[in-house]
Amino acid sequence: MFHFLGGQYHGHFEATYRAFPLAFIDKQSAEYGDKVILPPSALDRLASLHIEYPMLFKVVNNSTGRSTHCGVLEFVAQEGHVYLPRWMMANLLLTEGQPVSFANVSLPKGTYVKLQPVTSDFLDISNPKAVLERTLRSYSCLTVGDCFVVHYNNKDYEIE
Repeated sequence: MFHFLGGQYHGHFEATYRAFPLAFIDKQSAEYGDKVILPPSALDRLASLHIEYPMLFKVVNNSTGRSTHCGVLEFVAQEGHVYLPRWMMANLLLTEGQPVSFANVSLPKGTYVKLQPVTSDFLDISNPKAVLERTLRSYSCLTVGDCFVVHYNNKDYEIE
């Protein structure tokens, strides 16, 4: 499917991959953000489609209908595989090796976000606002209804 925008053809990217946690490829540092690792063939297709930047994707578990959105960190995954943060796999109710669908999207910029820690422990840390702001720099986008993880002082805190 192609759309004519501003004199260029912009295509639509859709693909299905087998989902695995980032820990499978030793990318633990990416666990605390919304970036995934796609295979090199995805970059080849995306580059030929002249999609909008930043590259954002809708991710869907077709078995459950659960969806979220993400950015991409690298294009070095084994062909047919995608590596996701564990919190994202949990939100999507994905198990290792389960198929997950990706489609490029253009999302509106948010103007307001209301976040709440799942437990009150997060409020006991020194300067939770600064910790949250630092964590959010690792996210390309947020999806309504998602829970994500803030890592601070070797402890994980869930935020919804």
